[in-house]
Amino acid sequence: MRYELYYWPGIPGRGEFVRLALEDAGADYIDIAYDADDGVEHVDQGLDFEENPRAPFAPPYLRAGDIEVSHVANILQFLGPRLGLAPTDEAERLWCHGLQLTLTDFVAEIHDTHHPLGPGLYYEDQKAEAARRSGLFLKQRLPKFLQYFEQVLANNPTGDRWLVGEACTTADLSLFQVVTGLHYAFPKAMARHDNATPRIGALTHAVAQRPALAAYLDSSRRMAFNENGLFRHYPELDAAH
Repeated sequence: MRYELYYWPGIPGRGEFVRLALEDAGADYIDIAYDADDGVEHVDQGLDFEENPRAPFAPPYLRAGDIEVSHVANILQFLGPRLGLAPTDEAERLWCHGLQLTLTDFVAEIHDTHHPLGPGLYYEDQKAEAARRSGLFLKQRLPKFLQYFEQVLANNPTGDRWLVGEACTTADLSLFQVVTGLHYAFPKAMARHDNATPRIGALTHAVAQRPALAAYLDSSRRMAFNENGLFRHYPELDAAH
């Protein structure tokens, strides 16, 4: 099976959560916006109801033969069993999916630190609101999310290496991306939580050391975080609390 990933070029964004799973599993995939001729047009066409009667609201979306799946959590729920990155037990798969949905909420709150009034305005048009939102996020929401995942790891009955069961899942890869992105966006704030979240730190290190993923992270295919994506480093926001 060759998978087709549709996402905008130039930013890791939400598409990166899907790339991590595909790369970790050594899956055969094409990153449409980068690898296909007129890639951006292909992404746009998939969002047009005249071209696609089941057009998703926005990328990322994934095509696998005749199947099309949208939304990160939905895509990873589809890919996980196929790539060996999901538990085999149904209850555990649902638990894993729930963690992925919690990460989806976490990512939305991270995005809103720099765009609290919405994506229709530039950051420069909402800097005062972003500073206030970031202050509240760093004081209240960031520690709450981090401590939640630290406790998930601590309470895994099979050990605290992974979030679910004894093996790496898509949720672990996604938590790695979130934590790595937060260290880029809020290095000072995250440094204050490192000692209190040793299990998250160990998981992040373990994911980065997985052979296929380590090769990907060291390659030109891995896009750097930047100020056009989900995780943005504005020093004034990192100092908001």
